[in-house]
Amino acid sequence: MGKTVRDHLMDILEELGQDKFKRFKAKLNVFPVKEDYSNIPRGRLEKADVLDVCDNLISYYREEYAVEVTVKLLTDINERDLADRFRKATGTGFSGEGQQPVPSVGATGKEVSPEGHFVDRYRVQLIERTAHVEPILDMLHGNVLDDEQYQTIRAGITSQEKMRKLYQLMPSWNKACKDRFYDALKAKNRFLIEDLGGN
Repeated sequence: MGKTVRDHLMDILEELGQDKFKRFKAKLNVFPVKEDYSNIPRGRLEKADVLDVCDNLISYYREEYAVEVTVKLLTDINERDLADRFRKATGTGFSGEGQQPVPSVGATGKEVSPEGHFVDRYRVQLIERTAHVEPILDMLHGNVLDDEQYQTIRAGITSQEKMRKLYQLMPSWNKACKDRFYDALKAKNRFLIEDLGGN
């Protein structure tokens, strides 16, 4: 099995020296992100190591946009060689080179279309706008979430924190799990789902 985007991201960030890594984190906090994305809070980055930064990049921006952000930041801190190597390793062509993005592989090992599942496409909006998370967790408890996961997520203070914890589990989910999550969202937040274009 080939390396994932996350593996390549770790390899590249580990090649930055301590000073450059510190500059990378400082710029990451104020990077002008695209609409519908939010910056990673400074508190999450200050003491973060390479593994933490990788997790945050993929959690906040998903793989394709995380690659784009990383390449731009590496270029900003004069690490163009690393930026080029990273872009080639991940096969992303957002710079207009005509390359195709690496298809993401789902938990079942099957390729996922660039469109992805509704809950992947609207990750940021669902985290920001889902007001009551507990009823959703109740619906997922037992078939998607085990007791420990259920309690860990419920321990979050804000709705956004709970949703982020829920999304951290998602890389291990298959389509059936995501479908159940979507059904729970629709049952408990129907107007939000309709507003985002769900049916």
